[in-house]
Amino acid sequence: MTIDQIMRAAPVIPVLVLDGTLDPATLAGTLVDAGLPVVEVTLRTPQALEAIRAMAAVPGAIVGAGTVLNAIAMDQAIDAGAQFLVSPGLTQALAKRAIDRNVAYLPGVATASDIMRGLALGLDRFKFFPAEAAGGVAALKALSLPFANVGFCPTGGITAESAADWLVLPTVRCIGGSWLVPPGETDLAAIAARARPAAALAR
Repeated sequence: MTIDQIMRAAPVIPVLVLDGTLDPATLAGTLVDAGLPVVEVTLRTPQALEAIRAMAAVPGAIVGAGTVLNAIAMDQAIDAGAQFLVSPGLTQALAKRAIDRNVAYLPGVATASDIMRGLALGLDRFKFFPAEAAGGVAALKALSLPFANVGFCPTGGITAESAADWLVLPTVRCIGGSWLVPPGETDLAAIAARARPAAALAR
């Protein structure tokens, strides 16, 4: 799948920090059943790569790795079964490696200069990060004027209450949401209850 196809698969991508509290395969199945097949497992914990492996085997799940900071992490995530990669920023080295490895890649941008560097590398889909701290909806709306053909996934500080405000922007393909599985959550029914309305958000 291309990164654009992945971004269009659901309005919200759950951003997960997994520490072994939840069984990753069961969690992936819960999210898929609730209408959110795309998940981003951040490489912030020792359990992340094993979680990607387990989730990638769940039917219907589209599993990506987040917080990809270097080539080693990129290769490890791909080897673990990640179908797409997400970075908090944009570097030429990582962008070129993703292109060379033919993997869907979503680097982070926060400014017009970031976007232009990405376009020069042949990329046109980006994570707008940190979304709220970088100026919120107003900032991305302004950036979307000169970059109308670019697609964004705003992530960082977005809540269930503010999600719809981002999704109405024509350049926003989806949003990243950490509110769906907050730290320490063990109740799969509660996760499903948050995921279902997120999956129904209009865009």
